[in-house]
Amino acid sequence: MTTSEERLKILTMIQEGKISAEEGLELLNTLSTMGSEANQAQESGSFRKSARWLRVRVTDTNTEKTLVNVRLPISLMNAGMKMGAKFAPEIDGVDMNLITSAIRDGEIGKIVDVFDEKDGEHVEVFLD
Repeated sequence: MTTSEERLKILTMIQEGKISAEEGLELLNTLSTMGSEANQAQESGSFRKSARWLRVRVTDTNTEKTLVNVRLPISLMNAGMKMGAKFAPEIDGVDMNLITSAIRDGEIGKIVDVFDEKDGEHVEVFLD
């Protein structure tokens, strides 16, 4: 997804009332910062392959129906985690330090895999 598409998606989320104007501004500012940092890294030759996306998927274990499937740029992780906790309380028990550490270490793939038998939900967090 290009930066302009991501900006448009954020503006659409504001318009639809999915996020507040303040949350949208925070996401847009982070997106702008991300673009600048990527350009600087590419120009300096220090650009290394690492995860670019954080994906959270919550599945109903009884019906196998996906309840939540969110994919956010890694650079928007802090804002995304706040929004994710608001819209998907299922991730409340997930250790955010584990996710932050995995990103910092450059891991790619599934980093969280939790079954909530009480609520019948399966929570997965990926770095793509």
